[in-house]
Amino acid sequence: MATIKDVARLAGVGLGTASRVVSGKGSVSPATLERVRKAIDELGFRPSHAARALLSGTSRMIGVYIPVLSGTFYTPILQIIDTELRAAGLHMVVAFGVGLGDARRQAMEGIEFLIERGCDGLIMMTSALTDDDLATLGGKQRQLVALNHEFTGIPDQCFTVDHVLGGRMAARTLLDYKHRDIAVLSGPAALADNVARIKGFMDELEGEGIDTAKLWVAESDFSPAGGWAAAKELIDSGRSCTALFCANDEMAVGALSYFQEAGISVPRDLSVIGYDDTPSAAFAAPRLTSVHMPWREMTLNGLNALLNRCYDLQRPVSRTFPVSVTLRASLARVAPTRKAKK
Repeated sequence: MATIKDVARLAGVGLGTASRVVSGKGSVSPATLERVRKAIDELGFRPSHAARALLSGTSRMIGVYIPVLSGTFYTPILQIIDTELRAAGLHMVVAFGVGLGDARRQAMEGIEFLIERGCDGLIMMTSALTDDDLATLGGKQRQLVALNHEFTGIPDQCFTVDHVLGGRMAARTLLDYKHRDIAVLSGPAALADNVARIKGFMDELEGEGIDTAKLWVAESDFSPAGGWAAAKELIDSGRSCTALFCANDEMAVGALSYFQEAGISVPRDLSVIGYDDTPSAAFAAPRLTSVHMPWREMTLNGLNALLNRCYDLQRPVSRTFPVSVTLRASLARVAPTRKAKK
């Protein structure tokens, strides 16, 4: 396999000149550039990733930390990041927790792993860390962005969506469809984005005079299994309701599966609305109405901001991410109560 030394020797130039041509940095004369390029073609030279890193002074790698590698939420986000990085001639390295145990410890270990691998920048999706934790990263703190979480110490490096608004829109959708007897399936209370969406949901209901203290509310773990178990708990409780709000789509899909097995027709007997509008929502049975959170826009803008920091680029960066509701078959309007004949 040809090396940069072979290229320099064949082109009759110094190693530094050949390196400047390969890296694209520094000036060489047109004639020298042509000789080096011809030598590269003749030898079939392809610089390794390690060689490129030595020539450019960067690893050309971006590290990504996510809490867990499972489900339908993180996978599309990783695909977006990987596609964009490949198009820019960069590479993605992923570290993740196992979803159990000490989330803070796992996050710090994952981020340290990415730093040790020489990543030029970091993307974090975790609410387990604090500003004090980030301070321990030293100068590396300037080369990271946080997605779906806000840190007071680095506000310009945080990209998130309006979960309070998302919760309000979920509640408003149910209210517009005349639902008032509503059950709520929350995600983990320790997660800030879950707290925000539940707060928005409850605030909107209270604004319509609904006593949210009397609602059936359960907490689960954002998984389909958790949604299944909560749906069973709801039915076993005997509570009467016309709609169920699930704080993410994976729990909603699990709930839909249980309702189908239990002979409960959605949306004839019970409407269901999810949150996130992940790909699974469009293929649930029935297809799931869900609050559409602009994860793609958030991810792309966060990534652009990071690449600008790491590679002195001028990519466009926006912080406005519109929230909407995608209406599908799992939601029906409550039938008006018929008045008795006189």
